[in-house]
Amino acid sequence: MKFLIARFNHETNTFSPIETTLADFEPRYGLEALNEQRHARTAMGAFIRAAESRPGATLITPVSATANPSGTVAADAYSHLVETILEGVREAPDAILLDLHGALVAENAADGEGELLKAIRALAPTLPIAVALDLHGNVTSAMVDHADIIVSFKTYPHIDMADTGEHAGRLMMDWLDGKTRPITRFVQLPLLSHTLRSNTNEGAMQRAIEAARRAEQRPGVLAVSVMAGFSLADFPDAGMSVIVVTDNEPQLAQEIANHIARAIWHDRDGFVYRSAPLAESMARAKALHAELGAGPILLLDHSDNVMSGGTCDTMDVLQAALAAHLTPIVAGPICDPQAVQRLWKMRPTDVVGVDLGNHIALTEQGITKKPVRLTGVLRAKSDGEFIVSGPIYTGAKVSMGRTVLFDTVDALIVITERRMEPYDIGIFDCVGLDLSRYDYLLLKSRMYARPVFGALSKALVECDADQGGPTSSNYALFPFRQIRRPVYPLDENMRFTTTG
Repeated sequence: MKFLIARFNHETNTFSPIETTLADFEPRYGLEALNEQRHARTAMGAFIRAAESRPGATLITPVSATANPSGTVAADAYSHLVETILEGVREAPDAILLDLHGALVAENAADGEGELLKAIRALAPTLPIAVALDLHGNVTSAMVDHADIIVSFKTYPHIDMADTGEHAGRLMMDWLDGKTRPITRFVQLPLLSHTLRSNTNEGAMQRAIEAARRAEQRPGVLAVSVMAGFSLADFPDAGMSVIVVTDNEPQLAQEIANHIARAIWHDRDGFVYRSAPLAESMARAKALHAELGAGPILLLDHSDNVMSGGTCDTMDVLQAALAAHLTPIVAGPICDPQAVQRLWKMRPTDVVGVDLGNHIALTEQGITKKPVRLTGVLRAKSDGEFIVSGPIYTGAKVSMGRTVLFDTVDALIVITERRMEPYDIGIFDCVGLDLSRYDYLLLKSRMYARPVFGALSKALVECDADQGGPTSSNYALFPFRQIRRPVYPLDENMRFTTTG
């Protein structure tokens, strides 16, 4: 039996000024894609392992391509990667397993995954297709209409990528063996959830995921996925949804999807995050330090979160922390290749002024900020490379580009040449920093930093820039133009009922 297995992942923040080119996907093709993913803790890796466990199976792996969240995907990049997958479809596989995200927006395809699946269906109308999605996918009718099996992550922070692939792969293998006949139904809610309210370990999202897990225990139910959606992908279908796969029981699938969707809508305010003023966040951090004593208070700048398309160079929260005398503080990484270039040439005894951050204009939001002038000395240099030891992307090799540690007396700042989400201690180990010696730790992150740095900190304070950032939780700062209306919470008094 011949399997086509491919990976094409991108979470598109249409408000992000960071371009998304083909090079950003770092595509691997054919045998290179297969070898790269065979042991990876990804859905594609799980698909490969499932297929290779079947005697006599052959694999077509046209591409493995994934890019960090950023702006709208360039048309040539999207077209190239889609055509690469379609070339694999033309080799006449018996089944297709796709590792997708669900929130890809391209210049030439607002519904990136839906258009890909539609193109595959045009070539292979009856071919079985299984898809693994990120929990933050924006599910569309086109995606459901053109895929037979859809299963998403059930964790955020995401740690079940491979588990999701194993689940979707198992459903595909059972179907091919004649054990089941998967039928998929979904409900799309008019609800723009906030990423900070999709933590599956607490609150409304935890309750929704628990409902999905309970439903999966029912006879005939093969998979239930609760999609938080990604609201900063400004296109009509952004938002929450529920997907149910049953064994040839469409009515049961629709009933379960409706039931969970109604529960989510009833709990809708639990999916909305309302940012505190930045001064209030600073005051809370200072009060927590006074109460808890020495040891870092973790400040999370979620207005510039790399893994949601942030620039990693906004300075609002660091400026506020310094103005509030939250010292000694460690901050980083700040992505500023110009500052790295200047500091790389310095000696440890050289006092130097640096114009740090705020270089990238937030054009979609109409926001331009000026770099911040800071004076200090170079404390350390590094190639910025390390192996991830934490629970997210464990074992992956990371390269932040050249990295420096800049000491302004009030702050120790890690500055890098490349954007980096702070999900591993290697960010600071590579420049020799012992975080336990400092009172405050400022990271640009929403959720990924928590498993490692939450455990190292005495308390956590979420911080949002009052004047806007590329991933702010304040929807009023974003000029939504394409999103369907009415939608909650942009339209607070709207109603929602399920049908079918």
